[in-house]
Amino acid sequence: MAAPAWIPDILAALMLAVAAVSAARLAAAPPRQRGAVSAGIDVAHLLMAIAMAGMLAAGLATLPGGAWQAVFGLLAAWLAFQVCRDAAANGIRALARGHCAPHLVHAAAMLYMFAALTAPAHDPGAGGLGGPAMRTLAYPALAFAFALILAGYGVWDLDQLSGRRYSLAGAALRPAAASVPALTGPGSAIAAIAGHDATAGSATPYAVAVPAGETVPADGGPGSGQPAQMVLLSPGVTVGCRIAIGVTMAFMLVIMI
Repeated sequence: MAAPAWIPDILAALMLAVAAVSAARLAAAPPRQRGAVSAGIDVAHLLMAIAMAGMLAAGLATLPGGAWQAVFGLLAAWLAFQVCRDAAANGIRALARGHCAPHLVHAAAMLYMFAALTAPAHDPGAGGLGGPAMRTLAYPALAFAFALILAGYGVWDLDQLSGRRYSLAGAALRPAAASVPALTGPGSAIAAIAGHDATAGSATPYAVAVPAGETVPADGGPGSGQPAQMVLLSPGVTVGCRIAIGVTMAFMLVIMI
């Protein structure tokens, strides 16, 4: 399916913006302050944005296709582990309301795109989608299924943003965690965070898996910093990046069917 050349260029620019925001979030607060999962999501956004920018515009290509397959294979495995932990703590609703489930779909879709590209004369890690020899994907039904799932998560996220479920003034963890019993001691694996939990994007109590020995900050974490930093590290920015990545990925999957 052909697309006007200017559309991939605009989406490539959007992915560069997402990569810049993700890098800024990683630099604004160290992982030990925000938590490994929140920092890991930003790393996932950064990697996906760089990879998709290279697929959309040939001049932005970085790693070869095989290297990206390894990267997204490892990322998908890590996210699958996080989703399993969320499901163990919260049940099936973790697949819809959990913070890692959409990113697992994104990582799996990226792995599929790099593994299923069919263009014998071109490296899957190079070349843009707007060129004369546009690449296609093997197993188009799988590409269409990924696109539908991504669209569903995108609609869900847009609905939550419009309903102000995700705050643009909060941070990775709210001070409400201070009122929660200490469940994150050396032998603990689960923490129940009361009130608004940005990791889950939920306004109701939501249990979050925490690695043994890792604690939940009681001082508001990065949200106790300057207003600009609070906005940058807010869950609303995370979800905005996720929507941009999901829309771009769905577009790429559809035009390569």
